[in-house]
Amino acid sequence: MLTTQRFELHRPVASDLPDLCRLIADEETRRFLGPADPAPQPQFERLLRNAGSWALYGYGSFMVRLPGKPDIIATCGVFHSLRGFGEAVGMDDVPEAGWIVRPDWCGKGVAREAMEAALTWFNTEHGPRRVACMIEDGNTASQRLAARLGFAHYAAHEVADGPVPVVLGLYERLRP
Repeated sequence: MLTTQRFELHRPVASDLPDLCRLIADEETRRFLGPADPAPQPQFERLLRNAGSWALYGYGSFMVRLPGKPDIIATCGVFHSLRGFGEAVGMDDVPEAGWIVRPDWCGKGVAREAMEAALTWFNTEHGPRRVACMIEDGNTASQRLAARLGFAHYAAHEVADGPVPVVLGLYERLRP
């Protein structure tokens, strides 16, 4: 567990599944998450991918909670990804940063505070190295946060795995 001034960051556990479903139940939260589905089965797969990142690579997303409270208000961290975009795009077999914040906590600095702690922890435990992230065009709040965290835009990539193709901005944080 990591702690920040306001939050506790926990590794995932099986009992997190209902909260993960609630985390993205709001349509506005899913707006920039591609074909994300809040149903238990796809969220179970997401939970297993995150737990697998922790098990295989020693890092993954944290479940963000208020101190001593059970509810997840965000997921933030660095996880290992394989997006299948092709090696040249720079999003396959790499550490990837990501954050999702519950709507009632948006705009309150949750992602910034949790990501700063997660990235500091990652650099300490795994050494400072390249971390990538992808942000859908139009998600200006996440673009601003990525810049504040030291990520720089390096490419764009179009994906068509949902009903409408979307353009993803690809970002990287080389070495802090």
